[in-house]
Amino acid sequence: MDMFSDIRFDVFSTCPQSGAVQSADYVERVQAVARWSEEAGCKGILVYTENSLVDPWLVSQVILQSTKELCPLVAVQPVYMHPYSVAKMVSSFAHMYGRRLYLNMVAGGYTTELAALGDATAHDRRYARLVEYTAIIKLLLENAEPVTHEGEFHAVRNLRMTPPLPRELLPGIFVSGSSEAGLAAAKVLGATPVKYPKPAAEYGQADTDCVGSGVRVGIIARASAEEAWRVAHERFPTDKKGQLAHKLAMKVSDSAWHKQMSDLAAETAAQDTPYWLVPFENYKTFCPYLVGDYGVVSDELARYAAAGYGTFILDIPPTREELVHTGEVFGQALTKARRLKSSALRDPARQGLAG
Repeated sequence: MDMFSDIRFDVFSTCPQSGAVQSADYVERVQAVARWSEEAGCKGILVYTENSLVDPWLVSQVILQSTKELCPLVAVQPVYMHPYSVAKMVSSFAHMYGRRLYLNMVAGGYTTELAALGDATAHDRRYARLVEYTAIIKLLLENAEPVTHEGEFHAVRNLRMTPPLPRELLPGIFVSGSSEAGLAAAKVLGATPVKYPKPAAEYGQADTDCVGSGVRVGIIARASAEEAWRVAHERFPTDKKGQLAHKLAMKVSDSAWHKQMSDLAAETAAQDTPYWLVPFENYKTFCPYLVGDYGVVSDELARYAAAGYGTFILDIPPTREELVHTGEVFGQALTKARRLKSSALRDPARQGLAG
């Protein structure tokens, strides 16, 4: 192992949402995006969960059947099912497909959707519940013997997971959330916290807030900046209905990241930067975008990597070609991230990519 081998990118794409595709075309669309993602070298693919979407486990089965190595990253909201059912899904998929899954543990969401399910649990308490919920899933999957857990929110007694899960297929655990409660939950669980990043210039080398974390970010990169921005504006035009939907969403969400992103949108709107929040402000997606030529976007990714971010969850790819462009900037970013680390080791005061 060399001194730079710890710099690597684990890249996940995101599965199309059922509400955005005609039902007759949805399965075929999921299959296509999953195959593009695997061809592009993605480790996995995020599958959303919300009241308004089809079941993420059924979508994950389509992904497993359509690919050879791609790992579904399944969003899990505790109000939807007992932790035993989650563990059973993981062990059953492992038994049938021999594939590892990732779990994206979600405590937040729209308060109106939670209220419709009869869940009025306060924000920080939902993260306390998430910790206990996830701990039970891990106990069931990590132990061949019966498990007993008497908790505040759940209890299982002499419960055994069948079929047992091979240790090499234990799921990777992510926790979605940028609040103090969310970050604390990820730390307790030994999970990867997933955040919505600020502009890369706001981070330093090996930033303690970033090391071991993941980010959600969209990418539109081309050989020239003009072409990248043309594509960006065509794909995400400003839209008054979307802006209204964004404002309404702000009112019914108690997620910390939603407010943080909105504040950032106001701060960065007039800046000449590849960090772009127009898709978020127009309710087209929930993550910031990096837009520009290959050099500029790969610089941003390299700075994120140097800060400590190693996991990147991309937005939904519209075409196979989009992932080819994205692969180009990740390739360049890896070289630049290693250069940044080399410069920092030679001279800790240097932070630039030119070293």
